[in-house]
Amino acid sequence: MANHKSAETRIRNSASKRLRNRYQAKSTRTSIKTLRAATDKSEAETLYKKVSSMLDKLAKKNIIHKKKAANQKSKLAKVVKKVGIEVVAKKAGKKTAKKVSK
Repeated sequence: MANHKSAETRIRNSASKRLRNRYQAKSTRTSIKTLRAATDKSEAETLYKKVSSMLDKLAKKNIIHKKKAANQKSKLAKVVKKVGIEVVAKKAGKKTAKKVSK
């Protein structure tokens, strides 16, 4: 156990910061799952902006590594790009996906 007042304070501060960091990281993971489950292209694009911002903030605060954030953003960008294509393929009942023209 801590012997100095400053050490006790650091323990309390570390515990509260840990809870805040875990909450933010969990919220980001939940948002990522929501984004992956999105079926509407415009909804997915707005969610992507929100999620990429959350990932950048986590990386800035060193809660996650900056390269992990970059990798996740890259993978999510691919998911968002495919959203419109997969929906058309499912509606058509075909196994091959067709690109949706704007």
